[in-house]
Amino acid sequence: MPRSLAFDRRVCVAANRWGARRAVGVFFGAISRLGNGMFWYALMLALVALDGWRGLLAAAHMAATGLAALLLYRLLKRHTRRPRPFRACPGVIAHVPPLDEFSFPSGHTLQAVGFTVVALAWYPLLAPLLLTFTALVAASRVILGLHYPSDVLAAIGIGGALGTLSLWLVHAVAALA
Repeated sequence: MPRSLAFDRRVCVAANRWGARRAVGVFFGAISRLGNGMFWYALMLALVALDGWRGLLAAAHMAATGLAALLLYRLLKRHTRRPRPFRACPGVIAHVPPLDEFSFPSGHTLQAVGFTVVALAWYPLLAPLLLTFTALVAASRVILGLHYPSDVLAAIGIGGALGTLSLWLVHAVAALA
């Protein structure tokens, strides 16, 4: 087994054991559930309610980026078909049920990073909240036994690139108008 894969598995097992502590598992299970979309939808609604038209534009930008992230995530999952750690890695258990069969990439993390990149471009003062929440979502996926660290790291890169691309596209379209 390559050293990087062995390290990925060792970190996964260690994080998952930590998640077996009741309080840790409950906390990260709740973070993961919020990261399913509830947190992001509530944020988009709050932006509209608190900032009117500008909030609506920001929410629409986040929604469009989220849709692109979902489509890319599904395409990657279908082609990579990497088994989840609790299925392939001895010593790892799933602390919550997975939303789908495969591991790569972490869709929760990809969405969280994409949403955060876009939201922070519109509302930089949200950085402490969004960066903390996004980091917790990413950690939750490994702690709960649903993803390898490499799934999460790849999702961070993909989500960051997707969010950045969406910002570039919005600015390019605005420049044409």
